[in-house]
Amino acid sequence: MWTDEQREKYKRPGGGFPSEVTDAEWAVLGPLIPDATPGGRPRKTNMRSAMNAILFLLRTGCPWRYLPRDGFPPRSTVYNIFRKFQADGTWHAIWDQLYPMLREREDREGSPSAGIIDSQTIKSAEKGSINLRNRPSTQPTRWVMSLKRR
Repeated sequence: MWTDEQREKYKRPGGGFPSEVTDAEWAVLGPLIPDATPGGRPRKTNMRSAMNAILFLLRTGCPWRYLPRDGFPPRSTVYNIFRKFQADGTWHAIWDQLYPMLREREDREGSPSAGIIDSQTIKSAEKGSINLRNRPSTQPTRWVMSLKRR
């Protein structure tokens, strides 16, 4: 059940989408966005609206072609920005800046002091695997034969 305190905490100002970046969030995120590459055309795209479009896509999980045209740049522009940020490591740089801030906001140390790896987190398939123990070593398995045919 939502309390008035929670409603106030998660209230998003403005009439846009809930995934839109607030002014306070943009003050932190904006400087992390790289400038346009020198020597090319000047950037015409509003990077805040492009980031809002990317966050909308990530939050809703909709396909790129379903990106609303309301206040967002064209989907091809948003896609190209998203892929460029993947290629040049911008997403990693943003994460490296925001993750410690999130932990400190939750009254935790900025970087984790320990990690736990659990071997039971990912189970391997018990059915459908190839059993190589009972096969003679001179007879190739079916999957090896299928590889040779290609």
